[in-house]
Amino acid sequence: MSESRAMILGASGPILTADEIALYRAERPWGFILFARNCVEPAQITDLVAAMRDVVGRPNAPVLIDQEGGRVQRIRPPMIERYPSGAALGELYRHDREKGRRAAWLMSRLHAFDLMKFGITVDCLPVLDVPIEGASNVIGDRAYGFDPEAVAEMGKAAAEGLKAGGMLPVMKHIPGHGRGMADSHHELPVVNASRAELEAHDFLPFVALKDELMAMSAHIVFTAIDPDEPATTSRKVIEEIIRGHIGFKGLLMSDDTSMNALKGTIGQRAARIIGGGCDIVLHCNGVMDEMKAVVKEVPPLAGEALRRAEAVEAGFGAGDGADEEAIRAEFRGLTAVA
Repeated sequence: MSESRAMILGASGPILTADEIALYRAERPWGFILFARNCVEPAQITDLVAAMRDVVGRPNAPVLIDQEGGRVQRIRPPMIERYPSGAALGELYRHDREKGRRAAWLMSRLHAFDLMKFGITVDCLPVLDVPIEGASNVIGDRAYGFDPEAVAEMGKAAAEGLKAGGMLPVMKHIPGHGRGMADSHHELPVVNASRAELEAHDFLPFVALKDELMAMSAHIVFTAIDPDEPATTSRKVIEEIIRGHIGFKGLLMSDDTSMNALKGTIGQRAARIIGGGCDIVLHCNGVMDEMKAVVKEVPPLAGEALRRAEAVEAGFGAGDGADEEAIRAEFRGLTAVA
């Protein structure tokens, strides 16, 4: 474990290339992340996940995916059924809180049934961002709603459903992407809200789930806290807000290094991510030249980052032994009226 480097990497396609195998073996990423390009059919996904772990020599190396439901669902029909968006579940919650919470738990429990059979052990869910009117659609219907307390309740249920199935959640995008007026995949959103406004709204769901083991950062500038650096690379935001006000003590990973909200070369971005206080650099697109640039800037896991990573690996549960068909039938019954 101490030999792992502080990064999570993607792969270019459905099978590992010789160059990817050589890079992973030499540089030992702590974990991997899958996208739709990596997921062609069930046996292939299982083989790819096993190959990733085999090449780093760690049978429990975390393998992540963004399987939210709605428009962010990397594995789709016919391999896995299409699930509703966070907003659709949030609508159910607004009509009946208990049913909404139950639906969020059930859908995450189904994600665990779906993903664990491939060996995927981490789902980048729940989305705890609280949008405001007029914000960029990059979050949009991925969010449970516009009320921070509702988002916190639904997010908690979603996280618990994953853990009941033996998976671990990643809450995102800490300390909140909901106010972004730009899509951080393409440009840097700047939020001018006061710290008091942020604490009363954006940060609340993360405070409620501060004891989760993993979180993903937001590529957003909060001018009231650090006008110069987005949260991902801001030591001030990470220390004062994420670790301080929110009280999150778990493993903090960046959002994707290749998103254009971040400035500089890929290597410079990776160095800033580590320099700002993130534990793990996330690089998703599987582009070999970019991965090589990340590797040059990312240290082996050590100190607090290593301790947090070890806590994640120790945090995977056995699963609750629930009946998949019963869970699926209950979920369909609840969401048929949503």
